[in-house]
Amino acid sequence: MKIKVAYIYETSFRLDDEGVYTNWLSSCAAYHKLSSLDLTYAFMGDDDLLKLNKDFLQHDTLTDILTFDDSIGKDINANIAISIDRVRENANDFGVSFADELLRVMAHGLLHCVGYGDSNVADKTQMRFEEDALIHLFHVEHKKHNHVS
Repeated sequence: MKIKVAYIYETSFRLDDEGVYTNWLSSCAAYHKLSSLDLTYAFMGDDDLLKLNKDFLQHDTLTDILTFDDSIGKDINANIAISIDRVRENANDFGVSFADELLRVMAHGLLHCVGYGDSNVADKTQMRFEEDALIHLFHVEHKKHNHVS
């Protein structure tokens, strides 16, 4: 399976180890039986993501993620913009760690490309279930690669 993941930083935030996230996303692709994965994650602040939201979706609201999906079937190709400011605030609001909230948002963008929606209660419930499964996969993979018991 062809895997390509790029990370762009438009803020002071940096992933500690991009390879860990790329390995996780590769596992997510295998979990969903994808043919290929070509993702770009852009990490930015609220102002930059709000500008994208206004320019491309005509929405004048803050959001944690925008997914620009050019996928065809099981060949996933997308640009995913994430507001680190929103992730931090949501982590605080929901009482979860920043790291897990970041994983949730990263998974959320990928899951939109796979075909999951979040426009109604049933879709949101299924999306949350799938996000949780991928977050769990991260923690299992991370422990396996770091030999943590």
